[in-house]
Amino acid sequence: MLSFNALKAQQEIKLYPNGPTESNEIKVLESFRDSEFIKDISVPRMVAFPAAKEKATGTAVVICPGGGYGGVSQIKEGSEIAKWFNDLGVSAFVLYYRMPNGHATVPLTDARTALKIVRDRSTEWNINKSKIGIMGFSAGGHLASTVGTHFDTPEQRPAFVILGYPVVTMKRELTHGGSRKNLLGENPSEEQVNLYSNELQVTKNTPPTFIVHATDDKTVPVLNSIQLYKALQDHKIVSELDTFAVGGHGFGMRKRGIPVDNWPELLKNWLKTNKLIN
Repeated sequence: MLSFNALKAQQEIKLYPNGPTESNEIKVLESFRDSEFIKDISVPRMVAFPAAKEKATGTAVVICPGGGYGGVSQIKEGSEIAKWFNDLGVSAFVLYYRMPNGHATVPLTDARTALKIVRDRSTEWNINKSKIGIMGFSAGGHLASTVGTHFDTPEQRPAFVILGYPVVTMKRELTHGGSRKNLLGENPSEEQVNLYSNELQVTKNTPPTFIVHATDDKTVPVLNSIQLYKALQDHKIVSELDTFAVGGHGFGMRKRGIPVDNWPELLKNWLKTNKLIN
């Protein structure tokens, strides 16, 4: 019965019940690369993990798992993170965004749509519309930081941004090559590269931001996070960057007996400081 109730609480929500207006032109069906990774997503949706009503703080977060813009690590950087947030009274929504396949606006459209759905259904999930944020890991961190720096209206602006070992820049010398190729194609223009180098897009209106990264990350150099943090500080944005000497890439919240295991506690404290949880 407990298992049934837990499953019942999680709801899959299609972002576009009648289908998206823009195609990512991926011709193959999505599939599992392994039990924890889905690739070639063309049907965008999110899975809702609403906080229990008696624990709900009013805060919500849309989670963008990583996967090099080729797929999503939907458990380690998705459902496991959502359940951690639920324990804090935060409703979480794991986003299965479409892979761009060179159509750079497609993931951003999906993330914006997900935020709008959460906002529109906030009463149903006991959510405060002014406390809906976005989180992302690796390439999902690029998507989350894009949402946090490319909004056109107040409704598109997330209340906060949380980034785990994010791809931030599209500049060739520091980016993750696979993410850049999947997002922008083989030969993007300098204008495109600069537009999606999110350290260049920070303004005085960028939301409060929390970042964690390991300095021994061989996949996404820590300078991605350092440059973004500098831009946030230059614009006097409430922000925190926590770095760890050892951790590599893709650590999620799984314990390995090393100091980086403690980063969720740092995030918890940041959420408290910013009055997002009790």
